[in-house]
Parts: sequence; C-alpha cells; structure tokens
Amino acid sequence: MPVDLPSTLLFLSRLLLGGAFAFAGLRNIQNADFLTGLVAARGVPQARLALWVGIVAQIIAGVLVMVGFWTPIACAVLVLFLTVVTPMFHNFWGHQGPERASRINGFVGNVALSGGFLTLIAQSL
Repeated sequence: MPVDLPSTLLFLSRLLLGGAFAFAGLRNIQNADFLTGLVAARGVPQARLALWVGIVAQIIAGVLVMVGFWTPIACAVLVLFLTVVTPMFHNFWGHQGPERASRINGFVGNVALSGGFLTLIAQSL
C-alpha cells in the first residue's frame, strides 16, 4: 500500500470507482433475466448478448481499475459503457414527477462517474 497522500488517494479512487463497477456487474448477473427484458424493450438487438457484453465489461474493467492494471484502457471501456447505457436507462426526458427526478439523479451520477474515469485516464498518461 502506498504511504504518501497522493498515492493513497489514487489507490482509494481506483478501488472505489472500479469496485463499484465490479460489484454492479456481479449484481447484474443475478438480475440478468429481468435486465434482458429491459434492454430488449429499449430496442437493442441481441439484447441478451448485449447485456452479457456489458456485464463482462463492468466486471473485468472494474477489477482492472481497482488493481491499477491497464487503467487507461479499462477506464475508457467504462466511459464507453456509461455513454451507451446512461441515455438508455436514465432517460429523464421521457418521465415526469418522482420518476423524472430519479432518472435525473442516475444520469448526473453516471456523468460524474465518467468524469472520475477521465481523471484516472489523464493521471495515468
């Protein structure tokens, strides 16, 4: 474990950002049937395959970010993942009331996560 503050913060950043996606991917395995239906309902061709590509990307890229291996590539994969899924699942413009607020929160959260991954990319270059 690093002993200086910048290295410690970077380690924690990778652990938290990558860990969130590895955990989400593992959680999505449990909900694969339900999520396949959601993906199909949004018009994605080969919905089950697309879902599993996303799950594998979340888990592998998340773990790579956590351990600091191929960090720029893993972060870029997760930014691409977020760019695809955020408008698909957090489409606040198509909702009203509390559902709209919930979707806005998810959208903004994913934008912030993208910013974190872009920061890790910049740091590793």
